Amino acid sequence: QVQLVESGGGLVQPGGSLRLSCAASGFTFGSYAMSWYRQAPGKERYFVAGISDTGPTTKCAASVKGRFTIFRDNAKNTVYLQMNSLKPDDTAVYYCRAFVGSSYWGQGTQVTVSS
Repeated sequence: QVQLVESGGGLVQPGGSLRLSCAASGFTFGSYAMSWYRQAPGKERYFVAGISDTGPTTKCAASVKGRFTIFRDNAKNTVYLQMNSLKPDDTAVYYCRAFVGSSYWGQGTQVTVSS
């Protein structure tokens, strides 16, 4: 079965960096696009970044463009989200998503940006 496990979240000061990881299993990882979403308390879940199956094509939400980078290692079945210049507004639970016939989500990892 499809499994997605996120890691790498934590508490960071404004201006800091974090790298999130999403380890995937249960499907042919290199054949599917992957994406990251986030959900702040009391708000809906929003798209953050996506990457094509082999990685040459990426897309980021306007709010994170220039600060966040999505990339993947198909040999490790892992997709990453490098987050730089973090702001308090980036505080949220970050989720990895795969669409393999239907939508699958990981359990999420908390990112808190605060001084």
